Amino acid sequence: MNRIDTKCIKVVGEKITCRYCEGKCIKHGKIGAKQRYRCNICGRTVIINYSYNAYKPAINNRITRLVKEGCGIRSIARLLEISATTVLRRILTISKNIQKPAITTGKIYEVDEIRTFYKCKTRLIWLVYALRKDTKEVGDFATGRRTKKTLQKVIGTVLLSGPEKIHTDKLSLYNSVIPGNIHDSKRYGTNHIERKNLTLRTHLKRLNRRTICFSKSLAVFAACLKIYFWS
Repeated sequence: MNRIDTKCIKVVGEKITCRYCEGKCIKHGKIGAKQRYRCNICGRTVIINYSYNAYKPAINNRITRLVKEGCGIRSIARLLEISATTVLRRILTISKNIQKPAITTGKIYEVDEIRTFYKCKTRLIWLVYALRKDTKEVGDFATGRRTKKTLQKVIGTVLLSGPEKIHTDKLSLYNSVIPGNIHDSKRYGTNHIERKNLTLRTHLKRLNRRTICFSKSLAVFAACLKIYFWS
């Protein structure tokens, strides 16, 4: 009876596809004892089971959820068992891929500012944002000193949509950037955005009034706000 040589027999398992472009992957050497695969289309390499949690496909979604729940950088790093530096880089990357939503024309907006600080409590900074009155969606926001230049970044976007009315508080700077025929600073006009301010301070630690959790970088601060508002 002839003996069958099994050295050339390959066991074909599940097809490996690239998680970036869904192309077909082929074997591309090993890293230690783990098999590496290379995509025939985009040329990127992948591993089925990564040792470091930051390489897992769903890690960005988990970071997004934790940011929106108000977890700090080190809290996210402890929960996901990854480096705090990696968390910072991923937050910046996630925010760059988020597109600002289109603003609907002819709507009513409320604009207000929140005071906070960064690096230390003596460095004050303001968050200025516009809230659509009917849907409670944030149209645009800006961070910086409470000056006319910072207000114009938000008001300019709102004015491009041809709003029916813009409600603000009695800060005198608004009179110079909002046309008088659509500007309203009467009492109770900013009820919705004032309640939104409380929600922001409750959800995001870096906006709490009495806390040791504050932003050390304006770029990370703006990235966290972008994820919270529009992701």
